[in-house]
Amino acid sequence: MTRRRLPIGLQTFREVREQDCYYVDKTAFIQRLLDEGKHYFLSRPRRFGKSLFVDTLKELFEGNEALFEGLAIQNGWDWSVRHPVLRLDFSSGSYQGPDDLRLELAAQLETFEEEAGVAARPDVPAAARFRRLIQARRRQAGQPVAVLVDEYDKPILDALDVPDVARANRDLLRGLYATVKFSDADIRFTFITGVSKFSKVSLFSGLNNLKDITLGPRYSTVCGYTDADLDDVFAAELPGLDREQIRDWYNGYSWLGAERVYNPYDILLLFDERKFLPHWFETGTPAFLVRTLLGRRVRTTALEEMVGSSDLLSTFDVDDMATEALLFQTGYLTITGEEDLGGKILYRLGYPNREVRQSLNERLLRALTPDPSRQGERDIRLYELLRANDFAGIRTFFESFFAAIPYEWHTKNDIANYEGYYASVFYSHFAALGLDVTVEDSGSSGRLDMAVRFNGNVYLFEFKVVERTGAGAAMAQLKERRYADKYRGLEQPIHLIAVEFSSESRNLAAFDVERA
Repeated sequence: MTRRRLPIGLQTFREVREQDCYYVDKTAFIQRLLDEGKHYFLSRPRRFGKSLFVDTLKELFEGNEALFEGLAIQNGWDWSVRHPVLRLDFSSGSYQGPDDLRLELAAQLETFEEEAGVAARPDVPAAARFRRLIQARRRQAGQPVAVLVDEYDKPILDALDVPDVARANRDLLRGLYATVKFSDADIRFTFITGVSKFSKVSLFSGLNNLKDITLGPRYSTVCGYTDADLDDVFAAELPGLDREQIRDWYNGYSWLGAERVYNPYDILLLFDERKFLPHWFETGTPAFLVRTLLGRRVRTTALEEMVGSSDLLSTFDVDDMATEALLFQTGYLTITGEEDLGGKILYRLGYPNREVRQSLNERLLRALTPDPSRQGERDIRLYELLRANDFAGIRTFFESFFAAIPYEWHTKNDIANYEGYYASVFYSHFAALGLDVTVEDSGSSGRLDMAVRFNGNVYLFEFKVVERTGAGAAMAQLKERRYADKYRGLEQPIHLIAVEFSSESRNLAAFDVERA
């Protein structure tokens, strides 16, 4: 096994190939795309290899055969034919200002015009300039054009905090992308990719011949690495790393295919640093996402049990962002199951892996808590208390935490939401530690609020908001519904933990613990 250079941060196919980097061959997918259609759209989370795939398409259409030596498509492509390529790339820059997109687009179009020897027309709308460029390149080359768009949605996503700018950017892009349909006779192939899937009505209304392969099972691994890729391509990097730990930390993304995939960025950083860390998560989890989840009062316990239809998962616009679609498209949730309800398909969503589950709960917990700067200190304290089964200490830990929440927080929130809020705080504390946590665990007699498995012990939690201190309703439910029976086969100590919150004191009213 020969070790190669890890292509960390490389998004150009030429550089990856010429520097003899590791490369997972995705060109068989390109052959399939060419055989089956003409205009395509693909949505994948950030840092999933979209830009490298787009650049691979560019090199293919430009006929650079030497770069494809030994790859799946080499013998299935006519290298004597070269197609002009127009590649729009919105991955760099910021688009929060009212003129940012217009200026960036004008600069890219001017570059294309210079390359084509066409006089620049800054006074002409962008869509008309783009259409003129497609026609000119077709005439010059005698071959239809390949239109590639990378990070098509970034100008909108960047401006979500400034809705008026986001809408203006969306409308400008709508006219630009509609050009693809009007220029169909001059186009050989179109590939548009980004993080989010904006509805066709809002962004692609003029491009109704665009085929969306986002949830196409045959293309589920077009981006990302599979288990087989790790074992075959990266075999030289695996010694010294626990294979099951790699799966637990980083595998799990699903777009309805038979295989789940890894985020390439995570894997490359793992092989480079040899440490299990939230590499992908730390590259830019948007503050907008956290604010949205908290603003909509989404319980962290609910993130492992969301359900959405294919239409819902595709619903995304400046004024209509379903929580499920937002989390799925940005990669914080993935499809964990599929159900056919008489022809209506529903998808169960959940965390893809330990990295996302642990890191997102850590980030949300920091936003939920009164003093986020002390979160690391609290994590260590709770871990030690749980490892020692110091239940009195755990009670004091959470009492101190809730007591530190400013009074103003309570005056702005509905007491009816408290049970979900309190349960979310407990859940996020344990999930942020990377523990084995299950919420709403179904059994023959009902649904347990939360189960935690750690250090050879099982902890079963039931949460209640009560008006009278020490009502005992939570412990009674734990016993009456025999939640512990499901776990007895583990032959581990089982602890029933009944947590009751006072609607008057806004703190723990009871924290009772019994061995089952």
